Amino acid sequence: MACREEVKVSVVIPVYNTETYLKKCLNSVRNQTLREIEMICVDDGSTDGSLRILEEYARADSRIKVIHKENGGLVSARKAGVALAVGQYTGYVDSDDWIDSGMYEYLYWTALQNQADMVSSGYFFEGN
Repeated sequence: MACREEVKVSVVIPVYNTETYLKKCLNSVRNQTLREIEMICVDDGSTDGSLRILEEYARADSRIKVIHKENGGLVSARKAGVALAVGQYTGYVDSDDWIDSGMYEYLYWTALQNQADMVSSGYFFEGN
């Protein structure tokens, strides 16, 4: 794990009953080309196997932090994650989504080159 000062991006992942999609999400964040990231996974009172999956991934990757809290909704979960973030920038990924492997590297360097406080990306919708 990078030292706290070296974390370029803190990725907050609110989790509520998404065990079906969660591994794909976590793998997509773990496999970012920007390695100096931390993943703050906030289990928002899940009643399925989501917390078990989060704990399994946290044991395998020291960049993953898991918070378990009583259900309070998406905004509450995001706020809990941001409170622990140490990265120069903070990003969000919903636990039923996945991201391209170069997403955070591209966004990070775009922000630096443009001296931007905030950058964003588009998305693709999959499914019905």
